[in-house]
Amino acid sequence: MLQNLGALGIVGLVILIAGIALIAYANLVIAVGMALVLAGLGLVVKSLISGMLQNFGMF
Repeated sequence: MLQNLGALGIVGLVILIAGIALIAYANLVIAVGMALVLAGLGLVVKSLISGMLQNFGMF
């Protein structure tokens, strides 16, 4: 998976994890909620991109 992200994607992932850790330091419940929202958003985006690629016959 990390090979597909590239350097910029890995930096973005590290920043995302650091942000959630900073929020968890302040309030754990809010951090868990934000992590769930981000995970759900990631699944929706992955689904949309996969569907679009299937429509173009690329996947």
